[in-house]
Amino acid sequence: MNEKIDKKFKKKFYEKELARMQLELVKLQEWIKAKGLKVVVVFEGRDAAGKGGVIKRITQNLNPRICRIVALGTPTDKEKTQWYFQRYTAQLPSAGEMVLFDRSWYNRAGVEHVMGFCTKEEYREFLFSCPEFERMLMRSGIILVKYWFSVSDEEQEKRFQQRSEDPVRRWKLSPMDLQSRAKWVDYSKAKDVMMEHTDIKEARWNVVNADDKKRARLNCIHHLLSMIPYKDLTPKPIKMPPRQKRSGYKRPPMDSQHFVPEVY
Repeated sequence: MNEKIDKKFKKKFYEKELARMQLELVKLQEWIKAKGLKVVVVFEGRDAAGKGGVIKRITQNLNPRICRIVALGTPTDKEKTQWYFQRYTAQLPSAGEMVLFDRSWYNRAGVEHVMGFCTKEEYREFLFSCPEFERMLMRSGIILVKYWFSVSDEEQEKRFQQRSEDPVRRWKLSPMDLQSRAKWVDYSKAKDVMMEHTDIKEARWNVVNADDKKRARLNCIHHLLSMIPYKDLTPKPIKMPPRQKRSGYKRPPMDSQHFVPEVY
């Protein structure tokens, strides 16, 4: 970045940088589409670390047919009998797509392991097979980028309290979130083991310092843009064709249609 970011991190600078990088994301989108790239971006981290916020800013101006978000819920009884990675492979991109995983197959290394939702054997198998799974994805031509959002105990507690007090954001506090607060040390140990086994040279974990949300968003987007070389394929300004003449067309009477009440 050309401008120095001061400690106060002025709102005007943040908005300017965000707008600039969101334009670059549009260029990246067009490149992915034109070159038929297959991109997977994994977002993991502590609850309330800001994963959803950065995903929202990334996708804000993008075409949902090219860049889509995957946020899977609890597996069904049927899915629990499948190969563990099966429901994730169904969400992988086709040529010309970028998929953002808001949590991913790493659920097994985190919440499933800590909360006892999987067996010890299933957990050990995941740690062994996950690196091979990701190498297989990359051999198939998928570009894989992994982010871990790191937030301090104090900052997470502050955000949990804010969510609890705000009725608009209270839905974000799930029972699992509250358990993660109670099991901070267990989740820390699980993260360390996960990193040890899955931080492979072909797909490194990129850790984002997320105590400052605005900095985290800019740093993550800046890094993502640097991971995929692209060129500007922005279309030239479009010349609009002339509108069709009415040729005797008459709109139906206004009172024949049911309009939304104009409250405002």
